[in-house]
Amino acid sequence: MAPEIHMTGPMCLIENTNGELVANPEALKILSAITQPVVVVAIVGLYRTGKSYLMNKLAGKNMGFSLGSTVESHTKGIWMWCVPHPKKPEHTLVLLNTEGLGDVKKGDNQNDSWIFALAVLLSSTFVYNSMRTINQQAMDQLHYVTELTHRIRSKSSPDENENEDSADFVSFFPDFVWTLRDFSLDLEADGQPITADEYLEYSLKLTQGTSEKDKNFNLPRLCIRKFFPKKKCFVFDRPVDCKKLAQLEKLHDEELDPEFVQQVADFCSYIFSNSKTKTLSGGIKVNGPRLESLVLTYIDAISSADLLCMENAILALAQRENSVAVQKAIAHYDQQMGQKVQLPTETLQELLDMHRVQLEKKRDDFCKQNQEASLDRCSALLQDIFSPLEEEVKMGIYSKPGGYCLFIQKLQDLKKKYHEEPRKGIQAEEILQTYLKSKESVTDAILQTDQILTKKEKEIEVEHVKAESAQASAKMVEETQIKYQQMMEEKEKSYQEHVKQLTEKIERERAQLLEEQERTLTSKLQVSKCIITLFVFLFSVCSS
Repeated sequence: MAPEIHMTGPMCLIENTNGELVANPEALKILSAITQPVVVVAIVGLYRTGKSYLMNKLAGKNMGFSLGSTVESHTKGIWMWCVPHPKKPEHTLVLLNTEGLGDVKKGDNQNDSWIFALAVLLSSTFVYNSMRTINQQAMDQLHYVTELTHRIRSKSSPDENENEDSADFVSFFPDFVWTLRDFSLDLEADGQPITADEYLEYSLKLTQGTSEKDKNFNLPRLCIRKFFPKKKCFVFDRPVDCKKLAQLEKLHDEELDPEFVQQVADFCSYIFSNSKTKTLSGGIKVNGPRLESLVLTYIDAISSADLLCMENAILALAQRENSVAVQKAIAHYDQQMGQKVQLPTETLQELLDMHRVQLEKKRDDFCKQNQEASLDRCSALLQDIFSPLEEEVKMGIYSKPGGYCLFIQKLQDLKKKYHEEPRKGIQAEEILQTYLKSKESVTDAILQTDQILTKKEKEIEVEHVKAESAQASAKMVEETQIKYQQMMEEKEKSYQEHVKQLTEKIERERAQLLEEQERTLTSKLQVSKCIITLFVFLFSVCSS
């Protein structure tokens, strides 16, 4: 079991003196003694925003990192506190507290930019601490993110273009956590309640447009979205009345706002449970000496006014470890030969035999180390490459008809990606086959689920076809009845129209007949009247 490091308080890791960043030998010595993998949490933000309080809580203490109570940055450089990880056995939690950004006494932000870049590159979880809300002012203060591509590159090759480098950054960059202090807004959008994470995503939305104002608005948001694919947000109420803030580290939890106490507890729980072991490209897990090497490499690059090259940092780390291994091997050889060989030997062969025994033993040791290194490398690669597939399986992505084929295709793609990775060593194929064999039960379960769901889907499809057929037949009968009813109604309407027209014709003819008869009768009456008049006249004449 690796010995634990017990630091009673923080120590300056990178000193900031007159704008120059220098590694502290005493802090490096502490790092060099940590053989356990490290989880590195770094926090940055404007000065006087309460960064130190959160870091003390992560260390399990109320005091440690100096809180300060003045209007100038209290922490200078980058301070380190190494403590046993509370939730990961055999891991060390390394807390890095940075000096406050934006201190007017520094005159320019050159120094702040380097502090920001170092915090990003050294950490596995990067915490950005700010006040109140995520507004445009808060985004503008994150201009350090937009400057990262001007200070960092992923590869040493001079023909690597900036876009390719920035795309490679993601594999080196830590998880991103935004902490908002003295938050007083209601967490809601469009009248609906939202979480702090949703508030962060809402605040990172881009605006549509191509004007200079739109570009300035979108730039920091694009950088955060691009460089930090995993993001988290926490909001904190004001802990106490303004007058008591200066004594915050001396106050007990019962003297603080209960909401604030719970919010801090939630933040610490998330960091402990979700912050990953610091890991370099290729699955190299970082321990204390490796973190020490990264610090020295980055500080040297800054001192020489060069870009921070992540590839060079890994190469320097490998060279340093190889050099140490060679020195240990030579020392071990000298020790063993000195103990087992009594000079002068009787013959040269006696000396050569002892020499061969030592070399063979050392060869076996190196073979064992080589095998273990290959095992570690391949195990880390398998974790990095196949963990997204395992998460998809847990989420039920492949628990559907046809899911087995999708799963096998994804598995083949990931196997190809694994085979393309360089320097896996002699254990590469054996470790892969062992891993795949351990997942056979999962593969079988996905196949069975696929078959069951496919059979059920076919049965459902048959029932669906039957239902559709019955529905179509019923619809056809209904439509036929409707058409027949419409036809009968049309015939009835036509009949009634015909009767109406016939009735009207008869009525017209009857009226015409009556009219004709009336005219004939009138004519006869007139003739009769004339005859009578004539008779009367003749009668009167005859009488005379």
